[in-house]
Amino acid sequence: MKNLLNDIEKCIICKAHLPLGPRPVVTADVSSKIVIIGQAPGTRVHQSGIPWNDQSGKKLRQWLGVTDEQFYNTQNFAIIPMGFCYPGKAKTGDLPPRPECAPQWHEPLFDRMPNVELVILIGAYAQNYYLKDKKALTERVGDYKTYLPKYFPIPHPSPTNRFWRAKNPWFEELIVSDLQEMVMELITK
Repeated sequence: MKNLLNDIEKCIICKAHLPLGPRPVVTADVSSKIVIIGQAPGTRVHQSGIPWNDQSGKKLRQWLGVTDEQFYNTQNFAIIPMGFCYPGKAKTGDLPPRPECAPQWHEPLFDRMPNVELVILIGAYAQNYYLKDKKALTERVGDYKTYLPKYFPIPHPSPTNRFWRAKNPWFEELIVSDLQEMVMELITK
């Protein structure tokens, strides 16, 4: 795993497309129990090199019901985005994750994590890549039990996604507690 993470850290396959240059942000350990797959780092995460070190991360940790210490413990969570580097700015939010990362790095990472029991798919990019069922995000999130025990689809916790959360209060009212229960059960084993 250490060699693979070193290779990822040196990755430059999409360098020409990255406005701030390459800075892959990923954490994993051979003993990781849960994998979080999101979109790509934002500018704050790009600067710090710490995944989910922003407002989205605060909301995500709240949804998961974990402390910062639990979240950043790689024996609990591997954090593997769809795109490992900041992709640039779009009209609203950031550009989509670069398409090179997931096919290049996800399988080798999963191959080295035999203890993974749950993959949390955050947002449409991760869900489309892994679920391939042609459903919309809202439908997947509402039907999350059909993807268990392996996958748990959730919306992106970004502040720019507040409108989705306002239109779909059932997610935080009904589903977040199930997510928290599963996460706690896995990380306290």
